[in-house]
Amino acid sequence: MEKIKLVIADDHNLFRKGMAAMLNQIADFELIGEAANGKELLELLAKVKPDIALLDLQMPVMDGVETTEHIHTLFPQVKVIIVSMHEEDRFIIHLLEKGVNGYLLKDTEPGEVENAIRRVMTDGYYYSDFVSKALHRKLVTRASPPPPTFNNKINLSTREREVLQYLCEGLSTLEISEKLFVSPRTVEGHRLRLLEKTTTRNTAGLVAYAFKNDLL
Repeated sequence: MEKIKLVIADDHNLFRKGMAAMLNQIADFELIGEAANGKELLELLAKVKPDIALLDLQMPVMDGVETTEHIHTLFPQVKVIIVSMHEEDRFIIHLLEKGVNGYLLKDTEPGEVENAIRRVMTDGYYYSDFVSKALHRKLVTRASPPPPTFNNKINLSTREREVLQYLCEGLSTLEISEKLFVSPRTVEGHRLRLLEKTTTRNTAGLVAYAFKNDLL
């Protein structure tokens, strides 16, 4: 059984150790490193090759936002899940636009953390309910939305628009394929073309782009 390799960055030792203990109880998860801040994490990533990095936002030396940017540049194969106490929309939206693959709160139940990690591995992203609500609030409360760019700048096929809509609703590749009666590979092909057309890094960034640019 191939294990999902994980690293954690958080300056609160008690929380970090508790998260580590929880992850180590899952048979196909392997925690291969811990760091107390972003700088330590980048040094760690130069030595180990995890699938996913779980990191806090508010850390000394180098915070989660700056660390995320460096990870995408230096270690693009590493997926990022933010685990933070900050639940304000401005943090969530900003990090999604930065290309994180998931955003969890520190009081998230262990089962959801496990589910988020698995979804990020299979689908490339995970949206909890509060993240989906933050995206929705950004859409409906925007006082003066920018002009739509759906038709002006991006030429999408009908099927690409359908896939985009389902992605924004948080559906997985398999769920979308069942909705559209096509293969998961076909859905993935549409998703990759959407990433290319919108110049976004991953599905989380694509959804944030769609809301920000009024594509729905």
